[in-house]
Amino acid sequence: MGAPLPDSDLHAELTGVAQALADAARAAILPHFRTTSLEIDNKHAQGFDPVTAADRAAERAMRDILAERRPQDAILGEEFGRSAGESGLTWVLDPIDGTRGFMSGTPTWGVLIALCDASGPILGVIDQPYIGERFLGGFGQALWNGPRGGGSLRARTGAALEAAVLMSTFPEVGTPEERAAFERVASRARLTRYGCDCYAYALLAMGQVDLVIEAGLQAYDICAPIAVIEAAGGIVTDWQGQTVHEGGQVLAAATPELHAAALTHLRG
Repeated sequence: MGAPLPDSDLHAELTGVAQALADAARAAILPHFRTTSLEIDNKHAQGFDPVTAADRAAERAMRDILAERRPQDAILGEEFGRSAGESGLTWVLDPIDGTRGFMSGTPTWGVLIALCDASGPILGVIDQPYIGERFLGGFGQALWNGPRGGGSLRARTGAALEAAVLMSTFPEVGTPEERAAFERVASRARLTRYGCDCYAYALLAMGQVDLVIEAGLQAYDICAPIAVIEAAGGIVTDWQGQTVHEGGQVLAAATPELHAAALTHLRG
């Protein structure tokens, strides 16, 4: 084994791997999108948790790249679970976040790729293959690119809760109690919208919306959005203001002031 890379070189290598993972996932997923032959399985015996061949193909493609380029790292993927590593770094993969949207033909699903160390997410990618937009945050970068250009990501500032745009994936949010807490915030916001899955977090990092509030998330749902939003100047915690990279109840906010206001109402 050679000498350790300087931080700047290591960061460039890891960013390059993340980009390669996103490229591979795009190539694996797009042949399945908006096709009439898409087969959908249900992972949840008591409800509906869809998975498709595209989910599995994308995660396999990303794991193949990691086996070649970063075999020393651990992996946590939604479809194929955990693989051990020895570097102290873990790649957290959600090959299609928003499979319900994917199977419905909406372009609001995305590929989530995060790199975590013991402290939590340090690099994240939110990629929307069909639109061709990619959002990346970490190692001093907060960038987006797409078919109409690209630039820096920056969460917007200055919006009070009464002027805020709030997003969540499901109208019911979670349990009845969680829904009631969400409504205390939503009733004070200017506008509430639903259904965008991970794309809502990208919009927050881009400065288009101000809050995302959700419940019942897993680590692979939120690690990449945490890295992207924090790189763009926003804040992501649980509903108690604590770290949330293991999943659960999520509050993402554009500013500390908006985060504090939302927390107050979530707590009742």
